[in-house]
Amino acid sequence: MIPPFNQDGLLPPGIHTTASWQEFARRFGHTPHRRNLLSGMKAALLGLHKAGCQVVYVDGSFVTAKEHPNDFDICWDIAGVNPDLLDPLLLKLDDGRVAQKVKYFGEFFPAQFPEGVSGKTFLEFFQTDKATGNPKGIVALTLWEIWS
Repeated sequence: MIPPFNQDGLLPPGIHTTASWQEFARRFGHTPHRRNLLSGMKAALLGLHKAGCQVVYVDGSFVTAKEHPNDFDICWDIAGVNPDLLDPLLLKLDDGRVAQKVKYFGEFFPAQFPEGVSGKTFLEFFQTDKATGNPKGIVALTLWEIWS
């Protein structure tokens, strides 16, 4: 179960899991714009799942109380992933970000790779509020569980 947002419109610190894609979509897809973002996210996640990815972590304004998020950010666990089966866009960290947003409406990063400025892994970086430096929550989706 994903907890309520705190007073800042963020999830409380930690990695929060969801039981199903439907639960995730109900919680975060409550406007036409958000449902559009979900359609791109789902297309990419199905591709990641087919390549062997088991877990992704969702961040960005999409998993906040913001009514009209710009996009979503996802970092994906590289364990067990066959890169030959991935959309090559998902392997481009810097120069592919615009193309990722055009195709999928969000950005994707390998969870274990370092974020350029902080040096933290993307999984650690996603759990820090960029504005305050305080810890914040993200959502984990276990792909084998929600699509098997």
